[in-house]
Amino acid sequence: MAVTLHVCITCRAGQTIPEGEPTPGLLLHQAVAGIGAPEGVNIVPVECLSACNNGCSVALSAPGRWSYVYGRMSEANASDILAGAAAYAAAPDGIVPWRSRPEVFRKQSLARIPPILSMSEAAE
Repeated sequence: MAVTLHVCITCRAGQTIPEGEPTPGLLLHQAVAGIGAPEGVNIVPVECLSACNNGCSVALSAPGRWSYVYGRMSEANASDILAGAAAYAAAPDGIVPWRSRPEVFRKQSLARIPPILSMSEAAE
């Protein structure tokens, strides 16, 4: 089951971006994609994660797992983001032990979202 690493490419990180210049979010996506996805992780650009007041943001999700949104990311965090994505992919429920997370994931978590349950699971 593949993990998705969503990277907000429209994020301006609070900056005024001249017409035709890449956004910080797009630069973050390019940095992450340039390194390459860990096994079992798909890198997907998205147009907005609605975390605009928190700089560049990324999210990790997979069916049946907890999902996470992280903010205040930059190109400099690309390797840590991918290390965190690999750890998330290795965690069956999406919960990576706190000490095993990259520091940026420990300090810059914006949201943790429970897995969506099927109707039969929710009825139990």
